Amino acid sequence: MSVAHDSPTSDHALLRVCNASKQFAPSLSFGDHIAVWLGQEIDQRIVHAVDGVSLTLHRGEVLGLVGESGCGKSTLGRMMAGIYPASQGNIRLDGVPVMGAGKKPLKTTTRIQMVFQDPFASLDPRVRVGETIGEGPLFHGLVNAADLKAYVTHWLETVGLPAEAADRFPHQFSGGQRQRVAIARALAMQPDVLICDEPVASLDVSIQAQIINLFLKLKHELKLTMLFISHDLGVIRHITDNIAIMYLGRIVERGPTLDVYENPKHPYTRALLDSIPRLVTEGDELVVFKAIDGELPSPLAPPPGCHFHLRCPHAQEICKTRVPDFEDQPSPPVSGHDVACHFPLG
Repeated sequence: MSVAHDSPTSDHALLRVCNASKQFAPSLSFGDHIAVWLGQEIDQRIVHAVDGVSLTLHRGEVLGLVGESGCGKSTLGRMMAGIYPASQGNIRLDGVPVMGAGKKPLKTTTRIQMVFQDPFASLDPRVRVGETIGEGPLFHGLVNAADLKAYVTHWLETVGLPAEAADRFPHQFSGGQRQRVAIARALAMQPDVLICDEPVASLDVSIQAQIINLFLKLKHELKLTMLFISHDLGVIRHITDNIAIMYLGRIVERGPTLDVYENPKHPYTRALLDSIPRLVTEGDELVVFKAIDGELPSPLAPPPGCHFHLRCPHAQEICKTRVPDFEDQPSPPVSGHDVACHFPLG
């Protein structure tokens, strides 16, 4: 009953995202269909949710994905889990695409499980917790019917819930307990990769700390491989090994978590770190935090060049026309810490 696996060689990526993009076409309303029938033009702009993202996730690694709301973090997580097909590029688990022909998930995607932000919405309110946790493993042959009760009990206890919780319904639990159930359900599938999409964002601060400590415990005991999506840089710092900063569908900086926090190279990363609430003084003034100037542009019409140039204090003409790449750095990256910026911070 373990999800731990042998470590691979350092150059082997368990999950690899290669130049993946995702666009959503707006669905037509009844009025739109009438307009088309009448020969009228309608607004059919495409939502550019993810734009040419490349990432690697190694076995035993916890990778943090950080960015403002609306930047495409959750969409990318669902693409990696095989929920959304990529519009361009590909995503492979151990070299096998997570989407097969016809954009259908493959059986290998049972090896990738998700923990969602709202545990109450992700659990069937009419199904007892024991059945929720045991249904997937029983169907996929991870456990037989005779051992199912003990199997469910094991995973409940692993996440800090008593065995009798199996007979209760989701509404009989608190928010933190429901998230533990959701984590147990994902772990019971013995996944190779666990994708956590803002798993503590909907919880009270004190409960957040308990769930974060649970993830840390599971990380060390089960050698979990995780993608941890969050807008909370404080949470990411405590739980991840490496971090990727996302802005309007693109990865703009990536590297070891402590390196990125201590030496941010992209102006957006610096702005995110400055926006963390804290009590500091500048001269005689108390500064709680520094908000990022401007607003996130619409993914319906992303700006040309560097997407961040409209809000960047260091932007120059080249930033308005040319998309920066990780290979465009003026010097080679150090310790895997690299940035997609024409004028990286020193």
